Amino acid sequence: MRLMAVDHGEKRIGVAISDSTGTISYPLAEVGHTSRKGDAARILELADSHAVERIIVGQSFDEEGNPNPAGRRAERFAEELRSHTKVPVEMWDESLTTQDARTVRLKLGGSRKKRAGHQDSLAAALILQSYLDSKSYHSTTAGE
Repeated sequence: MRLMAVDHGEKRIGVAISDSTGTISYPLAEVGHTSRKGDAARILELADSHAVERIIVGQSFDEEGNPNPAGRRAERFAEELRSHTKVPVEMWDESLTTQDARTVRLKLGGSRKKRAGHQDSLAAALILQSYLDSKSYHSTTAGE
């Protein structure tokens, strides 16, 4: 099963995809924000062209565990996706993925200029990998 993750931002949307086995995620694209409807159409085009069977949308929360403003925007975006596709769209906690993406890029090395680029697709890959790891863990322990 191929899955896609979306890291919804105000300026850009990071997109990641899994391998066909649904085991490993990798960055796919960064989409510039235009409008919720336009953004959803572009994400769904990518999902269709990669035969995606599930879309994961990252959502952030405040200290009390409630969606923060960015998390509420992500929820509205997920609703827009759902209204235009039969592909299941699921929310997933994206806490600290942007910071984790910065850390990963720093560890990968390269010039400061290269590291200064956008990390949205890498953040989406981290969201998706977290989702995949969680589901893999549950499926392997369910039969025990």
